[in-house]
Amino acid sequence: MAKVRVNNIELYYEIHGNGQPLVLIEGLACSKWMWFKQINELKKHFKVIVFDLRGIGDSDKPDMEYSIKLFADDTAALVTELGFKKVHVLGVSMGGYIAQELALEYPALVDRLILCSTHYGGPNIVPIPLSTLSIMLNGAGAGNALENLRIAMSLSFSDEYLSTHKDEFEQIVKWKFEKPQPFYAYKRQFYAGLAFDEESRVHLIKSPTLIMAGKDDKIVPYENALLLHSKIEDSEVEFFDNAGHLFFIEKAEEVNQKIVEFLTKPIGGDEKWKERILT
Repeated sequence: MAKVRVNNIELYYEIHGNGQPLVLIEGLACSKWMWFKQINELKKHFKVIVFDLRGIGDSDKPDMEYSIKLFADDTAALVTELGFKKVHVLGVSMGGYIAQELALEYPALVDRLILCSTHYGGPNIVPIPLSTLSIMLNGAGAGNALENLRIAMSLSFSDEYLSTHKDEFEQIVKWKFEKPQPFYAYKRQFYAGLAFDEESRVHLIKSPTLIMAGKDDKIVPYENALLLHSKIEDSEVEFFDNAGHLFFIEKAEEVNQKIVEFLTKPIGGDEKWKERILT
């Protein structure tokens, strides 16, 4: 186990592969298991950095106020402590909030940006469905009640996936069940996400950005990807049919290919982009 001390806590991290550094930022109530279909493929092309946010997994879980800015500060400190000066960043859901904050607060640190199943916050997004919010407010994503975990995790997938990948779904539930998140830490993360609002600043993101979403997302409606696309000038958007909030698990082969293509293609006429060395 590798840990680094940043902002008075210890964060657990792993590094896989070689190449240009790519930081993956997990979502609410999720830890490093989230990337089980990404790491082995992406490490063929990049130096992949995965870590657990404060409040979950093998990182410290202080009972204090969390914020998306604090998560971004943690991430920036982690990247700096590991010796990287510029990285690609991919964030999912709440991890997408953190990725946006990172690009806004630490623009020199972020090369290319990938935002998945996320929004820019505030009153003008397409909101979380009330039925989903009710389950989330009751903390079904935390603790060690197995049936609660199944209920919460089922929200993250399309009905098609749930009917055709029952064993894989149960494995994901098992991973969460074996290392439950304390309820206080879940609430700290959850309320940090609720307070996120960067609608007035998101247009300031200058990193080339790929925005992706599943058309059957029951948590963050896919229309939010279009709103993000309209705000971030240098962005493109990609949708995946018959896929939910964690579409990158459901459609791993297509998503991984899209990630590699986006992060390796020349941008702005720089035909030698692939030859740049990021340290």
